[in-house]
Amino acid sequence: MGFSGAILSYAKEVVVDRKTALKLDKQIEFVEVNAWKNGMLETVELAQSNGHVAVKFSGAGQFATHLLLEGSPPSPMISQATAEICEYAEARGVRLLIDAEQNAMQAGIDAWTLNLQRRYNKSHDALIYGTYQAYLRSTPATLAQHLMVAQQENFTLGIKLVRGAYMASDPRNLFWDSKGETDRIFDGIAENLIRRRWECASKMIEQSPGQLSNPFPRISLILASHNRESMRKALSIRQVQAHTGVERIDLAYSQLMGMADNVSCELVMAGQDSRRDEPAKTEIPRVYKYVVWGTIRECLNYLIRRAEENRDALGRAKEDRCALGKELRRRLRRF
Repeated sequence: MGFSGAILSYAKEVVVDRKTALKLDKQIEFVEVNAWKNGMLETVELAQSNGHVAVKFSGAGQFATHLLLEGSPPSPMISQATAEICEYAEARGVRLLIDAEQNAMQAGIDAWTLNLQRRYNKSHDALIYGTYQAYLRSTPATLAQHLMVAQQENFTLGIKLVRGAYMASDPRNLFWDSKGETDRIFDGIAENLIRRRWECASKMIEQSPGQLSNPFPRISLILASHNRESMRKALSIRQVQAHTGVERIDLAYSQLMGMADNVSCELVMAGQDSRRDEPAKTEIPRVYKYVVWGTIRECLNYLIRRAEENRDALGRAKEDRCALGKELRRRLRRF
């Protein structure tokens, strides 16, 4: 198909329920963390070299979730398990994408992720990525702050930019008022990262803590979206950069397996067309499909979120039919 590979995700996670009493039992922690670690190591083993694996910290169990809710550092047991996962991934050349989760845990997830990036992202390309959800009002400021930390401490900031997946469980006041605003924020952030600047975002988004000084920090970016226009805008910028010889960041695109295949294939085809037209000045998009695995029970929360997130699927189906019809006509013209 021309895809660069898959992003594998072990679906095990914990959904936050503050009403549930927590039994801080070391034996329970050992069992839960060990099961999570083994599942993650198995997932890393399944991934190909230069592949990606998604990581959910809540998958480490109720004790990990409690620490994330409290904004506390990981326990020694969780730290050791995480280090084993990171070092195995590093040895196999597999990148780790730390997933965003419910907002109540997100500050803790960000703190754990930044510490891992400080340790493992010293080279040019990132091993560890954090996830930033464009539908959150706080995201522009959070991302700008993390860029400044990466710049000051000289590590590569790994960024997976998504629109967001927790509308059903997080408070509504945390989000932008409309999908149009979320689209604007996603596209604005993506453009500024691709162009290695923050100036227009700081003017567009009041929450941003100001412009970054030069040099811009090293970044690795994954744009994870089913929005065709967002992907086209990003690709257009990259194509101009390739043609003019502008330095480009480490960038990949991603869509869910079985969804938005027309968007994924359009990106792949753009790369193939560029190879034929101007092979010396081309942008060859790296496109990955996000694949979740686990038992039905482990995958259930993921599937519920996807159903909520893709309520507009019928609207996209019309676009898909048009794209399929266009491709069918293109192929028939050969005869």
